[in-house]
Order: sequence, then C-alpha cells, then structure tokens
Amino acid sequence: MLHTKRFLGTALLVSLLLSGCGDKFLDQSPTDRLTEETFYKTETDAIEATNAAYAVLPQQGLYNGSLWGFGDIMSDNSETGGGGGGDGAEYVQLDNYTIAATNPLISAHWGACYVGIGRANIVLERVPGITMTEAIRKRCLGEAQFLRALYYFHLVRIYGDVPLITTPPKSAAEALIARSPQADVYNQIVQDLTAAATNLPEAYTGADLGRATKWAAVALLAKVELTRGNMPQAAAAARQVINSGKYQLWTDYANNFKVATENGQESIFEVQFKSSVTTWNDNGVGFKGNEFFAPRGQGLTPNSGYGFNVPMLEFSQGYEAGDTRRPVTIWRPGDPYPAGTAAGTQQPNSLPGSPNGLNVKKWFVGRANNCCHDSELNIPVLRLAEMYLILAEASGPSADGFDNLNIVRRRAFGDNNHDLTPANTPDFQAAVLRERRYELAFEDDRWYDLKRTNKLVSTMRARGKNIQDFNVLLPIPQSERDINPKLVQNPGY
Repeated sequence: MLHTKRFLGTALLVSLLLSGCGDKFLDQSPTDRLTEETFYKTETDAIEATNAAYAVLPQQGLYNGSLWGFGDIMSDNSETGGGGGGDGAEYVQLDNYTIAATNPLISAHWGACYVGIGRANIVLERVPGITMTEAIRKRCLGEAQFLRALYYFHLVRIYGDVPLITTPPKSAAEALIARSPQADVYNQIVQDLTAAATNLPEAYTGADLGRATKWAAVALLAKVELTRGNMPQAAAAARQVINSGKYQLWTDYANNFKVATENGQESIFEVQFKSSVTTWNDNGVGFKGNEFFAPRGQGLTPNSGYGFNVPMLEFSQGYEAGDTRRPVTIWRPGDPYPAGTAAGTQQPNSLPGSPNGLNVKKWFVGRANNCCHDSELNIPVLRLAEMYLILAEASGPSADGFDNLNIVRRRAFGDNNHDLTPANTPDFQAAVLRERRYELAFEDDRWYDLKRTNKLVSTMRARGKNIQDFNVLLPIPQSERDINPKLVQNPGY
C-alpha cells in the first residue's frame, strides 16, 4: 500500500494552482524553501506532484459528499434522511430538485475537479523535463492523464459544456475561458485514457498498490463510451479488461466493501481513504459515510450515527428473494446489529429520517476508530462486475449479452437458477439497468445511469419528485460565474 494509505497527506506546495476554474491562483509564500524554481527537479518531486493529483478524490467535492448526493439522493435509490427539518439542506435541494446555483455541493464538486485537473496539468507540463527513470516518468504521465480524464468525466456528466483546460494557465486572466462543447470534452477524455493505457503498468505491488493501472484506464474508457452510446467501443474496452486475466469476481460480494480486502481481486480502481487519528474534516483523509449513513442514534458508530442517504422503500422492496447483495447493502427492520456495538440488538421499524427503518450498510465499519466518525474503507470506482455489465449492455439481447449479465447474477444468488433468458426477459436494456442498480447501489452511479438512458425525468416523476426537463444538467456554481463572466448558466437556473 502507498505510504500513509496511498497518496494521502502529500504536501505539495505550488503556486499558480487553480482552486476552481476562474478562481484566482493560490499565491502562497514559500514554505521550507519549496518554490516552483526549486521543485519539479527530481524523480521524487515528480512522484509527489502526481500524488497531489490523487489527493482531491477523497474530498467533500467528490467521493466524500457531493457524489453520493448526485449519484443516489438525486436518483430513485435514496432520499436525504438525517434529522429532518433543515438538516442537510444542501442534500434536500438535490433530493427535491430545487437546486440553487449557490448549493455548496455543486460548488465543491466543480472546485475539486478543477483542482485535480490543475494538478494533473502541472504534472503533464513539468515531468517531461525532469531527469528521472523513464519507466517512472511514463507512469507519472499516465496517472495524470487518467486522473484528468476522470475529473473531466465527472464534470461533463453533471454540467454539460465545461471549460477545457489542458495546460497550466500562466495568469488568472488566462484561466477565465468559456465553456467548451461536451463533444470536445469527451474527445479529450478519450484521448487521455488512450494515452494513459499505453503509459501505465498493468499492476502494482507493495507501496504503490492503489495507483491507476493500464486496466483502470481501459475500464474507465469502457464506461465513458457506454455513456456516449458508443456500444462497439464500450464492449471492446470492457472485453479487454475481462480478458486481461488480472481480475476475478469475489465469490462473496461483501469482500468488495471490507477494509481487509480493499484493492482486492475484483477492484480495478478505488479511492484510497485513511481514517483520521485525532481530528476530522470534510476534506480530510477518511470516508465519512461510516457515520453519516449509519442508523441515526443507534450507537453503531463513534457519534451514534447520522442516518443520511436513506434507501427508498421501492428500492428496498425491489430486491429479489435470495439476493445476497441485500444484507450487504442496506439495513432493514429486524436486521441484527454487530454484537456489543449498539443500544439495541437489531434495526428498528422506524428511525429519525427513516420512517421505514432503512439505512445504507455497504460502507459501515462501526467503531473501529473511536476518535472520529470517518473510516479507512476505500470506495470502489471501477470493479470487474461493472465490466461484465457494460459488456452485457453493449452486446444487447444476444447470447453474449445474456452470458455476461448472468455472470453477475450468479454471484449475487450463488447459483444459476436465477439466470435471465430471452424467454423471461422482454426488455433486455431494462434488465441490465436494474442489475446495475442493485450491483452498484450507493456507489454513485444510479443518477448517471438514468440520465444516459433517458429515463431520469420519467423515473423521478414516478417517485413523486418535482423534476424538470432541464434538471438533467446541474447549475454552474454562481461563485464561479461571479469570477468568470464567460461562464453562461445552464437553462432553467
């Protein structure tokens, strides 16, 4: 594993680093004599600069707040939960589709993505000129290309057209640019991932475990092409990952969500977390879902549980009998609590913020860290199971499509008695989308799946949400538009 849990805690001091597109550059005084003139000189500098491009992934604007608001609370998987009233007001806006351009989750997402892009751009500009081992140089460049593609993939799916910045601006004025068409952004993403796949190694060991690999780049390319509707390209990329022989499905679905088995045999890429030791904050090193998602007030976690991101009743009722993913993913009334961890012994019939007694369990760690309410449990971004589902969807209702879909279902049920066939599957696309819903539940995917299949508006209206057609895109943060007048707002906001 990378030192201090893969990349976290790297202190890279740079000037001219965007805190968000259009924001003024950070112009900090040199600390410990590190400046642009003295940094970017050695192989160690190159590695630390690359590590810094990873460091925004576990922050509030990405996998530690905004994305579970976008991916699940804005979908039919879950609702805000919490303590009711004004608790989690920023999530309530997302939940009810009353989203303001000042919503802090929207702003944090934009800012985090562009910080990551800015750091990746610096690596791509500076590392080629450093005297260093050629293999490490290629790796650093590949990691930066992969990460830049990932950050832009998040941006383009949420906001649509976004400013496309591929070199570090030399002044604040240079950073104030207009939004580029989505097609141009996607073309850059594909270009970056294609290059990353040639630069990155196929696997890592020891201290480097958890870095992006060649297969992470190919897997993300499969997901990008699926999102764009390019099914032959999506199928080809997913098949490459599957046929690489580098990954295997866990027999036990739960092993994807345990600290002891993270970065394991099914994992292609995951966000690395490290539990806090003496403190905690939204942009710290630990995942706060352990506390935020735990049943509210039940004593399962250090601060007793906050109960956010509550599964919808329809989602819970949608599990088929015998689906082993259910007890791993959610708490239902009557589910037993771990011995000695809670005031009660089982999940009650109702809880504050959860009248049906439902909560997310997938990210539960418990009281492993009694000082703080976050945890060291990583968040999978790309898993082998999703490659099978991408290949199934891209192949359509063919023998290949059903075979790959049933590989995932057989793991879920432990047998082949629940296989789908042309005879029992009148709508293959709906079957794959449903399987993605339950296989990838609370992994920040559902809203994006509904959107790319043109089912978002109809699905959410059927759940009683006041969604409008323009809500398929979210607002450009007002704070960014205040700084950059070239940023035109999305319609409806």
